[in-house]
Amino acid sequence: MRNTYQYPKATQWLFYSICAYFIMNGAQLWETAIMVPAWTAAPPSSFIFFQNPYGLDFKMFWIIIHGIHETVFITAFIFNWRIKNRRKLMLPLLVAHIAVRIWTLTYFAPLITEFQQLPYSDTLDINLQEKAAQWRNLNYVRVAIFFALNFLLIFGLKIREENNG
Repeated sequence: MRNTYQYPKATQWLFYSICAYFIMNGAQLWETAIMVPAWTAAPPSSFIFFQNPYGLDFKMFWIIIHGIHETVFITAFIFNWRIKNRRKLMLPLLVAHIAVRIWTLTYFAPLITEFQQLPYSDTLDINLQEKAAQWRNLNYVRVAIFFALNFLLIFGLKIREENNG
């Protein structure tokens, strides 16, 4: 009987994907625990974090980290395609990951860009505060989903099965 030990590249790429996810999860946790509560506290004055000349802009960081992670995840998926039970695990996780990324690109990214472009003001804007609070609270959900997807992916390392395509 042939098992996944005969497919070491599949297991290696799955491991790399999980590691890349953990790096991304760590950055998400740091940003969600430290930065998001600060800039959502009292908009628009708390949006000073985004103001030039030294404003924070994590856009390039997230483009790079997601690009690396998703390249590794897709590569792992390709290498694990012939391992039926891994494929059955990884396909819905990949689809869920893509769905959350679409949510990110259609809701989170445009809204934070809008926040970053607002001028500084000392006046608290209740509507803006509610909008920022909703972004923050939905971000908690999004980060939890990314963590859950990664932890579920770990189960793939336990799958040892014959290549039965």
